[in-house]
Amino acid sequence: MFWTIPTIMTWARIVAIPFIVGVFYLPDAMLPAGEKNLAATIMFVVFALTDWLDGYLARKLNQSSSFGAFLDPVADKFLVCACVLVLVHLQRTDVFVALIIIGREIAISALREWMAQIGASKSVAVHMIGKIKTVVQMVAIPFLLFDGVLFGMVNTHLWGMALIWVAAVLTVWSMVYYLQKALPEIRARAR
Repeated sequence: MFWTIPTIMTWARIVAIPFIVGVFYLPDAMLPAGEKNLAATIMFVVFALTDWLDGYLARKLNQSSSFGAFLDPVADKFLVCACVLVLVHLQRTDVFVALIIIGREIAISALREWMAQIGASKSVAVHMIGKIKTVVQMVAIPFLLFDGVLFGMVNTHLWGMALIWVAAVLTVWSMVYYLQKALPEIRARAR
């Protein structure tokens, strides 16, 4: 089921990436800096919400597919990694945070692929710590994209910086958790 409503929504997250990134390359005369921040934030939030919605619709409409199950986390990782790189470029987050987040995504994706090949994918199935990490990232990133004061009292830059570091800690924690779950298989295959 290549072209279902949930899969189209997943593709939309991938297609959105150049728009979210591209908004920061528009001339200031066309779109002032504050409006760029707002536009990127709105796009990120809308497309991040499609992550929840496409899963809900896949179950509700009985349109789950192995292709959709593959594409969904890929789209999420592309969206998060692209935005984290933009934030580094804009000097709104640290390169070290980006290395942790992107490095973990690569390592755990490779681990899951290998575990699936050897028939042990259940040992690295998504765990609550990974879900919490994702939620914290999905709040931190729009705060940092907005980079201003929200409702006259919430400094999104300060909150975003704090949350992105919390996300980095949770990222390492979740990676350690998945590696520990995979360790028995890794040891068995190393012999």
